[in-house]
Amino acid sequence: MKIIIDAMGGDNAPRSNVEGALSAVRELGVECVLVGQGDEILAALRELGCDAPPPGLEIVHASEVVTMEDNAATAFKEKKDSSLTVGLNLVKDGKGDAFVSAGSTGALLSAATLVTKRIRGIRRAAMAPQLPVPGGAILIDAGATAECTPEYLLQFAFMGSYYAEHIQGKPQPRVGLLNIGAEEGKGTALQKETHALLKKADEEGRIHFTGNVEAREAVLGAVDVIVADGYSGNIFLKTLEGTALFLAGEMKKMFKKNLLTKLSAVMVSSGIRDFKKLLDSREVGGTALLGISRPVIKAHGSSDGYAIRNAIAQAAKFASSGIIESVTENIEYMRLPVMKEEAEKI
Repeated sequence: MKIIIDAMGGDNAPRSNVEGALSAVRELGVECVLVGQGDEILAALRELGCDAPPPGLEIVHASEVVTMEDNAATAFKEKKDSSLTVGLNLVKDGKGDAFVSAGSTGALLSAATLVTKRIRGIRRAAMAPQLPVPGGAILIDAGATAECTPEYLLQFAFMGSYYAEHIQGKPQPRVGLLNIGAEEGKGTALQKETHALLKKADEEGRIHFTGNVEAREAVLGAVDVIVADGYSGNIFLKTLEGTALFLAGEMKKMFKKNLLTKLSAVMVSSGIRDFKKLLDSREVGGTALLGISRPVIKAHGSSDGYAIRNAIAQAAKFASSGIIESVTENIEYMRLPVMKEEAEKI
């Protein structure tokens, strides 16, 4: 298994990416290719105690870097020798099994869509992060496509279901449609039309659709896959993240209040560690971009070496999971008649 890494992507690049790749090579038994400015990558290796790349680690030079100031939609074209563009082309050409980047989300999404391409018949790629909730539910979409059609959400449901099954090992994952109420008639025209499509897919045995799910129940682990348009999904995700940070902060203040509470904190230290681990995005590694023809993982911009190592592990699991093959084999069930006609013209 060979994972291509955007060495220059992220707030802590290239050191964090180099550190993560070294850990992955040593601990996971995967091969890693660091794409970026060679002199900076070598300098980071020396800082980490390596005079040269160890066996299993390769460097591919790319002279340019896509920054957060670049136009996300066109950066990969304007900077053809960037670590992002060169890395994705390596994956496209079969010289790597998956791609990991902690760089600009918009630039990665645009480049992955236009360089490695979407799976034939998939209309929009989607971001599918694992949430810090009981069971680790998948949210799809989390912001890649703000305005969606019922057909997009139908495809998101299938892709999210395959991800939960193949990556998380959940047989017949429960799929829920994010809505303002559990009743079938709730929501806007988008939710109502999507509900009908998902219900039909459930009746045909294609997915396990449990109906509408409110945000409150979704956070409590009512479903394994939460389907939403990117606008609603992103708001849901950011609200959840903010609430988690608020609760963690309040808990910290509570335990530091006086000597007695500090002693109490010691007594429940293992529980506190488990709580922190649940909220720590570094444990998952990154967010999968589903619908792309090759495995792509978006790591958090602030990722450290540990997070990158886990993102590489996630990418390797994605590459060997068979998700892309499942989507390809079942694409006819994920398109409406008008979509099928249009897809034949692409």
